[in-house]
Amino acid sequence: MVVNNAGLIYNSPLLAFKAGELLLHDFDAWQRVLAATLSSAFYVSAHCAKKMIASGRRGCIVNISSICAAGNVGQAAYSAAKAGINAITVSLSKELGPLGVRVAAIAPGFFDTDSTRRAVSEEALSRIKKAIPLQKLGDPDQLYHAIRFIEKNGYFHGKVLELDGGLSL
Repeated sequence: MVVNNAGLIYNSPLLAFKAGELLLHDFDAWQRVLAATLSSAFYVSAHCAKKMIASGRRGCIVNISSICAAGNVGQAAYSAAKAGINAITVSLSKELGPLGVRVAAIAPGFFDTDSTRRAVSEEALSRIKKAIPLQKLGDPDQLYHAIRFIEKNGYFHGKVLELDGGLSL
């Protein structure tokens, strides 16, 4: 099994006013986010699938997406990359399933991690918790259990498992 969990969050609107000037989103940042988040998952999946099939040991590829795949204000690059993760999950499942390699994804919401705490202020986290129907952030162990579910359930394939406490962006 391989878990593609690389990602780079970059928060910036498409257009922003700064000191009276209209600025565009940083196009280099766009490329970095797509490379770190989407391209890396594609390359790792390709190489791992090749090894799985060549060795005769069938396996499972689990891609980590995000609820931001549906779009999130100020996160066009990250949202586009995660939507791409969902798309390659479905595409690769159709290609690799007949060869015995399962492909699925998990789209986490907000989890109580160091990266979440670095990226989101306490004030914003408080608002997010209130918007989550379960009124709390996810625990990383819950993400681990979702990965294990996909690994152990030999019929879960080609789908994105939303793990977000019921939150919709």
